[in-house]
Amino acid sequence: MAVEQPTRAPGTPPGDQTRIHNIGYRNYDGPRLGRSYATRSLYSQSLRGSYGLGRSVKSKVLPMLLFVVMCVPAAIMVAVAVATKAKDLPVDYTRYAILMQAVISLYVASQAPQSVSRDLRFKTVPLYFSRPIETADYVRAKYAALASALFVLTAAPLLVLYVGALLAKLDFADQTEGFAQGLVSVALLSLLFAGIGLVIASVTPRRGFGIAAVIAVMTISYGAVSTLQAIAENQDNAGAIPWIGLFSPVTLIDGVQSAFLGATSASPGAAGPSDAQGVVYVLVVLGLIAAAYGLLLRRYRKVGL
Repeated sequence: MAVEQPTRAPGTPPGDQTRIHNIGYRNYDGPRLGRSYATRSLYSQSLRGSYGLGRSVKSKVLPMLLFVVMCVPAAIMVAVAVATKAKDLPVDYTRYAILMQAVISLYVASQAPQSVSRDLRFKTVPLYFSRPIETADYVRAKYAALASALFVLTAAPLLVLYVGALLAKLDFADQTEGFAQGLVSVALLSLLFAGIGLVIASVTPRRGFGIAAVIAVMTISYGAVSTLQAIAENQDNAGAIPWIGLFSPVTLIDGVQSAFLGATSASPGAAGPSDAQGVVYVLVVLGLIAAAYGLLLRRYRKVGL
């Protein structure tokens, strides 16, 4: 069977058939928005992605569902307070996030890997650094985005409680003070949980592994600390309860707010830390936040090479 060979013009040497065609591309001559704009864009896109905005409907289901789950109990409490003409809300502002810590942990477990694991899996991190954006900018944008998303998740039900308390004509000064204390508490919680979640998620490019690891760390640490605190209470060793609380993110936040924000401790026997122990709690929380940021910087400096 004969095979047709490609023909070429007479006198054209073999291999000399390359042509460059001008198809009208022009160099970009507009303004260069620079590093700060790129960082803000990465922050806004990551924040939107934390609630599935700009993504598929499937990506919106879980974060929006968890947001609703966080707000519905607050709305029910408000309705009960208004209907019964109660003189106070059923739950303090500082107590609400501790009660809903399982929902918050699930949100962190689902969204921390979504924020960083895909960049690692598809090896797109070096592409970010090929633009005028540095490792610190990337880490700050991702950290701030997840912390902001967590703050929205945890502050929204507090706002529902506050508005409902005012509608129920509860004392304005007391409710405003409690609301402000609750916002400080959830701001610390958002920074701490976001840092822990991102550090764990940045270790693996597999989103499923990241979700499982975050859930395990949050759940096992809280369960272990709560069990040890209960044992200490049964053995009449109340002095050890505050120190045991240093080993779980949830109990750390609970200790800070019970020491300095007037909250009632959720630990067994309501044995919250003293003022001196509260200072230790604050230092541990701030240290963990700084350590998380430092570990993320080291991790992405290696990835970006």
